[in-house]
Amino acid sequence: MPAQSRGAAHAEASVPDPVSASTRESAHSSGLDRFNTWPREAAEAALLECCGSRRWAVRMAAHRPYPDLGTVLAASDEAGYDLAPTDIAEALAAESAPCLHHAAPRAAHLALRAAHAAYESRFGHAFVICLDGLRPSHHVDQVLAAIRTRLAHDPDEERALTAEEMRRLARGRIIELVTEAGRARSPF
Repeated sequence: MPAQSRGAAHAEASVPDPVSASTRESAHSSGLDRFNTWPREAAEAALLECCGSRRWAVRMAAHRPYPDLGTVLAASDEAGYDLAPTDIAEALAAESAPCLHHAAPRAAHLALRAAHAAYESRFGHAFVICLDGLRPSHHVDQVLAAIRTRLAHDPDEERALTAEEMRRLARGRIIELVTEAGRARSPF
């Protein structure tokens, strides 16, 4: 299960190459330069993969060029804080619940499926969580524990926590987008 809900099986199968901090910075810099020059429609489409809110993606694309990664991440946070409940609902509708690698034990799949169903029944949307910094072997335990904890939240408390998790997911996806763009990824 990856740190991001989308593309779960792909992210677990691919392990990033070890890179030095200077190489990573260079990839971010060149990737951000490429991202800044993409046509507006291409940038919006790529940003919609980071956060499913059209309003967020349009705003992020419109504020290009960004001088550095820190600025684009700050802009992402700001745009995320400004989302209306309908924008958050739109972003949540684009999310899929974190899932396990197909080789995980059947019992783990069943437990996770039941936990997701209980969460979606209570709150009306997919459970989202950012797992950045956690080893894949710890993902299922973290997700199950988080779902159990969050099922006890009142709807307002869970709405605020879900919005924060969405901002964290968007940040990680932007870093990935910029890094991939630095490796000559092109949306067209």
